[in-house]
Amino acid sequence: MKNKKSPKPQLHLNALYLTGLFILSLAIPSFAQTNWVPLFNGNDLSAFEKRQGTADYKIDGDQIIGISKLGTKSTYLCTKKRYSDFILEVDVKIEPGLNSGIQFRSNSIADYKNGAVHGYQAEMESEGGRKWSGGIFDQGRRNWIYPVTMNEPGREAFKTGTWNKYRIEAVGNSIRTWVNGVQVTNLVDDMTAEGFIAFQVHSIKNKKEKDGLQVRWRDARILTDDLEGNRWPVADYATEFSFLKNELTPNEIRKGWRYLWDGKTTEGWRGVKSDEFPEFGWEIKEGVLSVLESGGAESRHGGDIVTKDKFSNFELELEFNITPGANSGIKYFVDTDLNKGAGSSIGCEFQVLDNKLHPDAKKGVSGNRTVGSLYDLITATSYSEPTKTRPVNPGTWNKARIVVKGSHVEHYLNNIKVVEYDRYSQMFKALVAYSKYAKYEGFGQVSEGRILLQDHGNTVSYRSIKIREF
Repeated sequence: MKNKKSPKPQLHLNALYLTGLFILSLAIPSFAQTNWVPLFNGNDLSAFEKRQGTADYKIDGDQIIGISKLGTKSTYLCTKKRYSDFILEVDVKIEPGLNSGIQFRSNSIADYKNGAVHGYQAEMESEGGRKWSGGIFDQGRRNWIYPVTMNEPGREAFKTGTWNKYRIEAVGNSIRTWVNGVQVTNLVDDMTAEGFIAFQVHSIKNKKEKDGLQVRWRDARILTDDLEGNRWPVADYATEFSFLKNELTPNEIRKGWRYLWDGKTTEGWRGVKSDEFPEFGWEIKEGVLSVLESGGAESRHGGDIVTKDKFSNFELELEFNITPGANSGIKYFVDTDLNKGAGSSIGCEFQVLDNKLHPDAKKGVSGNRTVGSLYDLITATSYSEPTKTRPVNPGTWNKARIVVKGSHVEHYLNNIKVVEYDRYSQMFKALVAYSKYAKYEGFGQVSEGRILLQDHGNTVSYRSIKIREF
């Protein structure tokens, strides 16, 4: 296989043209290394093994072709060699109607889901309006961990029906992808450090119209030496998503993020109806803050907890984990003086709920009490896939993100926008007028308020609670 020079990302090209020939001559070696190693020898598939499904793979010159097949699970052509830190480049072409992906740092273990392939996947999709090609799906584990929802250039990078160049950089806990020189993802995650690389033929189940469709790969090559010297610069438009537990990345610190809960103590928090943190009903253990089961009553055990500080313009992010049938909530713009009696304090609420088992999911209006919703006001709906609902499963960690800029508010569930509203608008006031909050004058329109974690009598855990103010 010929050793091709890597195409530079657009931002890097502009920088090179503005520099002198001297700097250009220094930069070229870092992108023209001779120690790239081909994944495919051009003759046979002896370096690979097929796992999980029964779809077919064949060789056509310098290309590997995967062919969809009726009635089989997703099939993976996996390298026999395992890789930890690397830079991978490969050209891909997919027929319309087929889905595929590039697995990396992936594994197949007998005692995990009967040997199912699991690990990171760079998505490749040929149809549909969401445009998440190049995004990162955690196959067989957490599902989407980097949906392409906050990166418009990245969403437009993939072109169906023609060749697309993928680049994956996996260095330490930093994982980044590019499609055709456009950065699509910027992920920080430390779940898996090593595994095989695999080319996927996605299951088509029994859809006869998709039988025999092809996905092609060519010029697959990998670099495992001098990775730092060969990494591409990060584009400003590629939002960083971090899954580190109670740990800020250097980029987050630079952008003003700080932890709202330190992962160890009760500092910065108090009970809603007390100046102190509750003496019972809440537990701090191994970096996790949990409200404990007490029979499902609202704020009757340890009670809600709130921040000692008040916030106006901010971005809040945290992870939550529900138990079966659990109910809780993340409230903001909380005024602890509004409700001095029994029950929870009043504020705008990001609902935390088991939609399948808790009866509250079927109350309210049109699902406006389901997980991610603005409780009792606006139903959570995926802005990327309006026809789909993505409920959370008990026992799994999920991300909640709340962004407030003046009157504009957004809710994100697992990095997918599900609610957007203007809290000063006539529409918002009309929604409030027909809700349980109608009796609270000016609900949701205060200039600042506290952030609250709700005790609704069920065990729900929180971690990695962080915030930045605008």
